[in-house]
Amino acid sequence: MLLIIFYLDPLLVKAARGDPVSRPPAWMMRQAGRYMAVYRKLAEKHSSFRERSETTDLIVEISLQPWEAFRPDGVIIFSDILTPLPAFGVPFDIEEVRGPVIQSPIRSEDDLKALHPIDLEKLHFVGESLKILRQEVGGHAAVLGFVGAPWTIATYIVEGGTTRTYTTIKSMCHTAPNLLRTLLSHLTKAISEYIIYQVESGAHCIQIFDSWGGQLPPDMWEQWSKPYITEYEINALKHLLFSTLTVTVASLNA
Repeated sequence: MLLIIFYLDPLLVKAARGDPVSRPPAWMMRQAGRYMAVYRKLAEKHSSFRERSETTDLIVEISLQPWEAFRPDGVIIFSDILTPLPAFGVPFDIEEVRGPVIQSPIRSEDDLKALHPIDLEKLHFVGESLKILRQEVGGHAAVLGFVGAPWTIATYIVEGGTTRTYTTIKSMCHTAPNLLRTLLSHLTKAISEYIIYQVESGAHCIQIFDSWGGQLPPDMWEQWSKPYITEYEINALKHLLFSTLTVTVASLNA
């Protein structure tokens, strides 16, 4: 996980920038979810995860549940790293047992033709939710958006979902490196625009999750993940005209 900081006021942002603070900020990964009875009750009524994560009113309600319960220093938008995929040509479903499923994985040059520039209008519910969350918490907490790192998103798009070994995409690093680079570059451009959209909609910070970066040995991570994450930062800063950037990095199984 990599955290990009854009605004200055809440405690979490000040701490991330290295400013003096009265105490360490506290917030959690998966902050809203099944551990909360109020969430489970809502999920009984709205059983589809995509409905919950792609409907403005539900996103706001779920995102604010932890805030109303224990006032964390960060309020994280209820979403998923795969949420933007249909906006640039990759439809997906989330099944109860299997999790994310991409029926048409990208594994060839012809498959790449399905991709197109990201259409942010198809993600209006994200922007609307961030604006409302910013109003709801005021300056009392940082509003956090998030995205997946290009490598991590690519694992789903190439494999067609989650796997234990990620064999197909790992093989592609050696058998079809140009194809993989083209895919990663497209993802980097699309998600960079999505980052900018979230910030302009009200997010103080953007968390970047490289959840499956730990599937790569360090030397391969340096080649296949790090440069594209760095490009996120460059693209966002270039557009948003900020001169300082504070980041923290973490990756599952790294």
